[in-house]
Amino acid sequence: MNIAIIIHSKTGHTLQVGEALRSRLETSGHTVHLEQIRAANESEVKPEAIAMTNFPKTTGFDLLVFGAPVHGGRLSAVMQAYLQQLPSLEGRVMAGFVTEFFPSAGMGGNQAIANMEDLLRAKGGELRSSGVVHWMFRGKREKLISETIEKITALA
Repeated sequence: MNIAIIIHSKTGHTLQVGEALRSRLETSGHTVHLEQIRAANESEVKPEAIAMTNFPKTTGFDLLVFGAPVHGGRLSAVMQAYLQQLPSLEGRVMAGFVTEFFPSAGMGGNQAIANMEDLLRAKGGELRSSGVVHWMFRGKREKLISETIEKITALA
């Protein structure tokens, strides 16, 4: 399977999960492309004001995985802007995950995943798998990373 992992990562935590996912998928025999979304104004909070400097393509892949941090209880503005600008995703197999500092998905993670789902649904797509990784406590973090990777790998 040809898989794209498309990440927005400001501190490197989301990228770390994406790299672990890539490693697991490659070990399973898949071709995996990990690419980061970049913006000239990474700290902007309004998606409509984001100026993209790297806009990964979504065509030619069997599975699309989107990963982003939670900022202010919502999906990062850079990922929001990226998803809003994508062409139709109808019929595509997709998964997503978010990373957050707080110890509970109810403190922003669930809202960020719902936001991602809404943006993908607006493009005709649907998440088939998702995960929220909390960064505060190492033991819990490692368990959530493993669970998220297993859920997404099951789609491949």
